[in-house]
Amino acid sequence: MFKEGDKVPTFSIITDKKEFILKEINTYKTVVFFFPKANTSGCTREAVEFSHLIEEFKKLNTLIIGISKDSPEQQKKFREKHDLKCELGSDIDGKICEIFSTWVEKSMYGKKYMGIQRSTFLISEECKVLKSWPKVKVPNHALEVLEELKKIS
Repeated sequence: MFKEGDKVPTFSIITDKKEFILKEINTYKTVVFFFPKANTSGCTREAVEFSHLIEEFKKLNTLIIGISKDSPEQQKKFREKHDLKCELGSDIDGKICEIFSTWVEKSMYGKKYMGIQRSTFLISEECKVLKSWPKVKVPNHALEVLEELKKIS
């Protein structure tokens, strides 16, 4: 998993609206949050919290994209159902999850399976990780990211 100062490779991902491209040099910072599944309670709360703060992030020249393995159609339904304002990327083949090391072995009720570890990365205009949050706890996480962004801006 990326740590502070690590360089993030360029990538592109299909959203429910268009293609999102993280380039070597951007004109904005980027928050990338990985979530396990659209329309589940924790993922919905996280996406809604980021959406409620989207204007504050924009004032700090920061884009937000949430990424899961849901299809673009599922992401579109998720966005519309909850009036989400952030981009939602569809990583069906898991390549972006692999780059960020968020595709991990999990365990529930003693059963092991592979899934997305809820994680967030704040990335600079030069594609360097400014801060990472592995194993995110959802309540107030978006606000925590915003407060960190304010400190470094």
